[in-house]
Amino acid sequence: TDLSCNALSGEIPPEIGSFSEIQALNLSYNKFTGSIPETFSNLSQIESLDLSHNSLNGSIPTQLIELNSLAVFSVAHNNLSGKTPDFTRQFATFEESSYEGNPFLCGPPLPKSCYDAGSPSSSMRDFKEQEEEDDVGWIDMSIFCTSFWASYGTFFLA
Repeated sequence: TDLSCNALSGEIPPEIGSFSEIQALNLSYNKFTGSIPETFSNLSQIESLDLSHNSLNGSIPTQLIELNSLAVFSVAHNNLSGKTPDFTRQFATFEESSYEGNPFLCGPPLPKSCYDAGSPSSSMRDFKEQEEEDDVGWIDMSIFCTSFWASYGTFFLA
């Protein structure tokens, strides 16, 4: 079932999880919000699940590791947080690209470790570190303004 690129919005209906015969579900490139329904763990025949490029939040339901037929999985470019599903069974085959674009996700196969990830202080520390990385290459505005006014004043006083 391909419902991608349809500007669908709101929460993903949990009732979709009752359609156990679905083999592929593509809800990518929509405007879905809320969390991934835990009922998706009932999609026992699903081989491909693409929820990428939405605005989903919360954690990835741990029950999804029970989807034994799952060969393609993507939740990339959402707002998900917490630990990735256990790196076991079919989830051991999914690469970093399946999860990219979710800065608050951690755990394999992502490079970000989950140790202490739940504490507010580590989240704030991660945010500050990211801010510092983003500032690399930018001029400190106070130094720039001081230099500018010093040059400007020298030019007109000379």
